[in-house]
Amino acid sequence: MRVTTKGQVTIPQRIREKLGILPSSEIDFVEEKGRVFIVKKKGRSPGESPFRRLRGIATVKMSTEEIMRLTRG
Repeated sequence: MRVTTKGQVTIPQRIREKLGILPSSEIDFVEEKGRVFIVKKKGRSPGESPFRRLRGIATVKMSTEEIMRLTRG
């Protein structure tokens, strides 16, 4: 495997499939004792809304219209 002039490498397909690395997946490079490892970042899946985990936790008992009136001044 070679590194391009832009510092890019291609992760082999079998490794991507095994680790579940999809387009837009976040990965990290970890250096230990002179070796570099690629690790998949834990967190949301690609395409998942960043607001999904927050859905349904609001404690304000206001209607949408009441909230809109407050935000509009």
